[in-house]
Amino acid sequence: MKASGSLQNDESAATENELRRAVDTTPAFIHTARPDGYIDYFNRGWLDFFGRSLEDVCGWRWTETVHPEDVAAIVQKWHAALASGEPFEIESRVRRADGSYRALLHRKLPLRDAHGNIVKWFGSSVDIEDRKCAEQKIAEKASQLERSEFYLREGERLAHMGSWSLKPDGMFDYWSPETFMIFGFDPRNGVPSLKEWLSVVLPHDRDAVYELIRKMFSEGVNGDIQYRVDHPKHGQRTMHSTGEPVFQDGKISRLIGNTLDITERKRAEEELRASERKYRHLVDTTPAFVHTALPNGDVDFYNRGWLEYVGLPLTDLLGWGWSCMIHPEDVETIVPKWRAALEAGEPFVGESRVRRADGEYRWFLHREEPLRNEAGEIVKWYGSSIEIEERKIAEEKIREQETELRQILDLTPQHIGVLAPDGSRLYANYTTLEYFGITLEQWRDRKVHIDHPEDPEQFLAERNKRFLEGEPCEYEARLRRHDGEFRCFLVRLTPIKDERGQITRWYGTATDIEDRKRAEEEIRKENIALREELGKTSMFEEVIGTSLVLQMVLARAAKVAPTDSTVLIMGETGTGKELIARAIHKRSKRSERPFISVNCAAVPSSLIMSELFGHEKGAFTGAVQRRLGRFELAEGGTIFLDEVGDLPMETQIALLRVLQEREFERVGGTEVLRADVRVISATNRDLQAAIADGGFRSDLYYRLNVFPIKLPPLRERKEDVPLLVNYFVDRYATRAGKKIKHIQKKALDALQEYSWPGNVRELQNVIERSLIIGETNEFAVDKSWFSSESQPTRSPAVDQTSSERTRIEAALAQSNGKVSGAHGAAAILGIPASTLESKIRTLRINKHAYKRA
Repeated sequence: MKASGSLQNDESAATENELRRAVDTTPAFIHTARPDGYIDYFNRGWLDFFGRSLEDVCGWRWTETVHPEDVAAIVQKWHAALASGEPFEIESRVRRADGSYRALLHRKLPLRDAHGNIVKWFGSSVDIEDRKCAEQKIAEKASQLERSEFYLREGERLAHMGSWSLKPDGMFDYWSPETFMIFGFDPRNGVPSLKEWLSVVLPHDRDAVYELIRKMFSEGVNGDIQYRVDHPKHGQRTMHSTGEPVFQDGKISRLIGNTLDITERKRAEEELRASERKYRHLVDTTPAFVHTALPNGDVDFYNRGWLEYVGLPLTDLLGWGWSCMIHPEDVETIVPKWRAALEAGEPFVGESRVRRADGEYRWFLHREEPLRNEAGEIVKWYGSSIEIEERKIAEEKIREQETELRQILDLTPQHIGVLAPDGSRLYANYTTLEYFGITLEQWRDRKVHIDHPEDPEQFLAERNKRFLEGEPCEYEARLRRHDGEFRCFLVRLTPIKDERGQITRWYGTATDIEDRKRAEEEIRKENIALREELGKTSMFEEVIGTSLVLQMVLARAAKVAPTDSTVLIMGETGTGKELIARAIHKRSKRSERPFISVNCAAVPSSLIMSELFGHEKGAFTGAVQRRLGRFELAEGGTIFLDEVGDLPMETQIALLRVLQEREFERVGGTEVLRADVRVISATNRDLQAAIADGGFRSDLYYRLNVFPIKLPPLRERKEDVPLLVNYFVDRYATRAGKKIKHIQKKALDALQEYSWPGNVRELQNVIERSLIIGETNEFAVDKSWFSSESQPTRSPAVDQTSSERTRIEAALAQSNGKVSGAHGAAAILGIPASTLESKIRTLRINKHAYKRA
C-alpha cells in the first residue's frame, strides 16, 4: 500500500510538473487572478518578458508595466469585468524587460463553482505587436491616399481614473469622477479645495503630503507618494499618488496627476497554489487556443478551448490529424512550413483558416515555441493560436479602398502630388502627368523643370522657407504645360507628421487659376477707372447744400485732399466735421487704406494715451495683453481726431511728437514705432482762447493748423435748409416705411426761421421725431420741439454768443450747476455733456457759482 501511495504521489508530482512546465513554456503569457481581481500568478513567459520577479508584479503592481496611456482603460475595463462576471478582453502596450513597449491582447475567463460563484479568473496575453505594426502600415497607406486624413493621433495624456489638477493657489480645478469615489467626496458639492482634501488624509501622513506638494510647486520636481486616508464609507484606505508640474511661460501653472487605491494590494497575501487542478484549469479555461507537440511534431494535447471551437474529440486531432480542421488550400502551405520549423528548431509563425464547429472557416495566427533541455535538445513544442478573422477582413477592405482611392486620385481633375520630407518628388496623379506631358519617372527627376524661368529664385526661396518651418503653405507659380504654354497655378502644401512630430510626407495640390488671374486683372483695371470717375462725381455726396459759403468750404477741402497736409476742421457741433474729414480721405492718395475716427472727448483722460498709441501687456491694471492703438490701425491711411481740444496735456505732448518726428511708443513699451498716418483734426472750441488759458499747447496748435477749414453753422446757410429737409424726410420716411407726399410750407418756414444751435444734427433729430410721431402722409413740425428760449433771427456773432450764454446760464441755474447726468444742464439743452463743457470754457462761465451750498 505504501508503495502504491508513493507511486501515485510520484505520478501526481510528475503530472503537476508537466503541467507547470506546459504553462511556463507555452508561447502565450498565462496568469490567474482571485475573484476580487488580485492577480496571484504569472507564468515564466510573463516573468521573462517583464524581467521581474513574481513578487514585483502580483496584485495590482502589474499596472506599473502597462503604458501610462493605457493604464486607465485596462484598469477600468478589468473592474467592470469583475463587477459583471463577464469575460474580459482588451489590448494594451506593456513594457518589456529592455524598456520597449509591445502591444498585447489580454483575455480573461471566470471559473465558477457548482453554485455559479466565481472562484478564479484565468487569463492569457498574446504579443500582437507585429500585427499592430502591420495594421499601422496598412492604415498609413490608406491615410496617405485619402490625403485628408492624418494618421497622427495624440492619445490622452491623463487617464480618467483618479486624475486631478491642482493650481498654485491651493484650488483643484479638476477631479475625475473616480477621484470623487476614491476619496469619498460628493461630486454635487463641487471639487474640494486642497485644505478640504487634506482633512481626509491621516494626520500622520498629512505633513509629508503637504511638504511634497510644496516642493513640487517650488522646485518643479515630479511627485510619487503613498499615504492613508479616512474614507467616510470604507474607513482607512491606502492611496498611491503620482504627479508632475505643468509649466507655462517658464512658470508652474498647475500640478497634474493620478491617484490609485492600493488598499487591496497592500492587504493581499502573496501565495501560489501549486496544484494539478490549478494548472489544468489554467490551460483549459484560458481564452487562447493552446496546444503542445512532441519533438517530432506530433500534436499530443489541445486545450478545451480548441476542442469546443472545432467540435472534435482530442483523439481526432492527435499526431497530424489536426490538418483535417485546416482549409485544404492552406494545408499545402502550413504543413511544409511547420516541417521546416521542426527541422531547423526555430520558432514557428503562420496563418491559416480553421474550420469552426458550425463548418465556417475563420483565419487564425499560430505560434509555436520549442522547449529545450540543458543539452539544448528540443523536448517539447508549445503553441497558441488567436483568431484574426476581423483583421483579415479589414486588410482586404483596406486593399480594396487603396485601389479605389488610387483610381480616384488618378481620375480627379485636380493636380495632386506627394513630396518627400526634403522636397523631392515621389508621386503625381494622372492629371498632373498629362498636363506636363511626362512620365512618373520623369516627374521624380529633379532635372526636369516645370516652372517658369523667371520664377525659380522666388519660388524656391519661399518653398524652402516653408519646408524648414514645417508648416502648411500656399503660393502662386507659373507652370509649363506640355504644349509650352505657361499657366498660373495656386499651389498648396501640407505636411504629414509622425507621432514624434517628424515630417514624413508633403501633400500638394495645384489649382489652375490662370483664367481667374486674367479676369481679376480686367476687373482691377475697370475698378481703377470707376474709382477715378466716382471720386470726381461723388466726393461730397453726403454733404448737402448749395449755399455759397458751403461751396467755398468744399472747394478748399477738394484742394487739400490730394496732399498729405495736416488739416484742422473748425465748427460748431453738428455741422458735419467728420463728413468733411471722410471726404478729404476719400479723395486722397490714402483712400484705399483705413480711415480711423477717434472722439477725444469720449475717451477718459486716463485711457486716451492707450487708445491712440496702444499699450503693452502689464502696462497698467487690466492690460492683460498687447493692444494696438488707433495710430497703428490707421497705418498708411488717415486718422481723424474729433474734439482734439479736449486732449489732456500729456497726450498733447505725445501727439506733437507724432506730428513732428512721425514716431511714437506704446504705453508701457520701449520700442519706437514709425507712423505713416495723415492727421485730420476737428474741434468746436476756440483753441486760441484755450492756449491763452493754458489748456492747449501753442506748438501743437500750429502743427495741427497747417490747413484750416471752418465750417459755417446752419444759421449762416439757411438757404440749404429746404434741401436738408427734403433729404432727411426722404431718408427717415424710407427707414420707417412711410410715404410722405407733401411738406407743409409753415413747417418749412418754421424750420428756416429757427437758429439751430445744434446745427444739422439738431435738424436731423427734429425731422426723425416728426416722422415717428406723424400719422399722415404730410410732413409737419411742432414749434414746441424747438428750444423754449427765443432764438435771434439776426446773424451777428455778438447777439448769438449773448443768447447762447443766457441759455447755458439758465440751464445751469435750473440744474444747480450740474452739467452731466439725467437732470444736468446738457440734458436740458439737448446737447452732449462734452460739448457743453467746451462751451462753458469758451464763454468763461463759472458753473460753480450755480451750485447750492
